[in-house]
Amino acid sequence: MTMDYLEKYRDGRVNTAKTLWVMKPIYLILRLFNKTVVHRPVTILYPYEKLWMPDNYRGRPALAFNTCIGCGMCARMCPTTAIVLVECPDDEGKPVKRPQVNMGRCSFCGYCAEYCPTDAMTMSPIVELAEYTRADLIYGPRRLAYDHTTDGMKIDIEETLLSDYQAGNGERRINPAKTDRPVLDNAKCISCKKCFKSCPVQAITMEEHGKNAKGRPILWPSVDDQKCVSCYTCVDVCPKSALHMNEVL
Repeated sequence: MTMDYLEKYRDGRVNTAKTLWVMKPIYLILRLFNKTVVHRPVTILYPYEKLWMPDNYRGRPALAFNTCIGCGMCARMCPTTAIVLVECPDDEGKPVKRPQVNMGRCSFCGYCAEYCPTDAMTMSPIVELAEYTRADLIYGPRRLAYDHTTDGMKIDIEETLLSDYQAGNGERRINPAKTDRPVLDNAKCISCKKCFKSCPVQAITMEEHGKNAKGRPILWPSVDDQKCVSCYTCVDVCPKSALHMNEVL
């Protein structure tokens, strides 16, 4: 408050209406107070009372362990890199790769559920995630399970391909796993079979295309479009970048 303002205030030259702005928040509080005295309070007795959460509420991610194929699409699409694939035993004791989520990084955007080709990753209405240590915020594949998963927790992404739009067809495709396919550059392929071994849905087979100078068979991968889920695993493991994803026209 400046000296000029104090002098004007002492002299009574300050407009009283300008000073009444401080009464506005007080008036709002009193109005809310009177409203809650007559009606039910706006608060609840948490944790004894809890608000109802709809099935499509985006709480923490949930995982159907046996439905997951370990393709890693959820980890690739996660904008906060909160998801990594870890190795764990399945119900028969065999080592498999499944997603692990760091809830301290998760933004609850639902991208993992949107892009999961088998709907193994869904959302859940669970919001009570408080822990005492950061290590406790890391949810392993088994801890991500949610027993009350419904269809409303599954998120389907809708998209229109550029090729469809240019052709004058505005078809909305529900399944993003049918929009991209791996394409092979024959000159770069060295027939290492890494794409064949790493494919989580066994959509790749190796077909012979003649023999090289040493008499060894030249094997090129062939992709089954009905099985492929566009998970980019074959593209990532290719040591010579012979595979790349191309939009289905």
